[in-house]
Amino acid sequence: MILKYLLEKEFKQFFRNRFLPRLTVLFPVMVMLVIPWITTMDIKNIRVVVADSDRSAYSEQLVRDIDASSYFILEGVFDSYDAALMKIEYGLADAIVEIPYGFEKDLVISGTTPVQLSINTVNGTKGVLGSGYLRSVMTAFSQKMASKISVPHIDLIILNRYNPLLDYKMFMIPALMIILLIVMCGFLPTLNIVSEKERGTIEQMNVTPVSKFMFIFAKLIPYWLIGMAILTVCMALAYFIYGLYPKGNVLIIYLFSFLFVLSMSGLGLVVSNYSNTMQQAMFVMFFFVMIFQLMSGLLTPIRSMPEWAQWITLFNPPRYFVRMMRLIYLKGGGMADLTTEFFALLGFVIFFGLWAVMSYRKRE
Repeated sequence: MILKYLLEKEFKQFFRNRFLPRLTVLFPVMVMLVIPWITTMDIKNIRVVVADSDRSAYSEQLVRDIDASSYFILEGVFDSYDAALMKIEYGLADAIVEIPYGFEKDLVISGTTPVQLSINTVNGTKGVLGSGYLRSVMTAFSQKMASKISVPHIDLIILNRYNPLLDYKMFMIPALMIILLIVMCGFLPTLNIVSEKERGTIEQMNVTPVSKFMFIFAKLIPYWLIGMAILTVCMALAYFIYGLYPKGNVLIIYLFSFLFVLSMSGLGLVVSNYSNTMQQAMFVMFFFVMIFQLMSGLLTPIRSMPEWAQWITLFNPPRYFVRMMRLIYLKGGGMADLTTEFFALLGFVIFFGLWAVMSYRKRE
């Protein structure tokens, strides 16, 4: 009965705030509708200039192959490398393809010839991906020429598993769901107790016979429901807008989301218990959210991190949730593949839940 009245109090406080209910609905919807289209690692419109010192039929064919690619914009063909370099120095080009004199002759006689790529790597991501795209064009051109001049070559057949069209949205959408749960179910509980401190209503709770465990439990349940609602909305938008649906069992996603939301909400309540003002609570939680996102494998593969950083990620709850989402959503894995992740998240729920109860300072 006490829990019923505590939950009624929490929901009344939540819906009395005109901003939070709207934020809970509009923020996930806007993120799912807008961010997948603009956040992409599929770099296009790379401006390329060619320094063609050979001016042969083969070099012109290579230039046409580059120009035909949807990833590149051909900004011009020059006779010298210095003239092409000026385009990069003035910010009018991103890459130079230098075709040396004797390109066609060497290709016909020996089957090999050097081609130099000069890439502007001020933007490292664009530079690395751009050079990879150019190498792919060069490889395709080399195989095509080799078949004409009877030079032995290897035909490479690439099979893309789990994302056959290499659509970056398929990779980003599960990640966005995770980010939304981290932000919404981390920040909202963080503001809960500390806001009651600022309003003075926490003093009324301190003089009641409600136990600390019951009080914290009543704080967690609304944000668990909010988290489940956000996840459901995101999954529905992913299906109806992008045609993306879980390849595995959707109940596993909800099970892990249940644990993940409780762990993040528990951490939020811990931060709220130790904070005296909403500003302090926001800054502390922002620190944790940034670390969680950067060290969870969402943006950077964990195996690409230094070894010491990989050990730190073991204490990062989103690490385990990220692996689950991608395994279930894209690969169609099962519960047998996620035993470690399940018990890790369960441990975080118990740890942060007990910490939230113990850190709540209630005057008996």
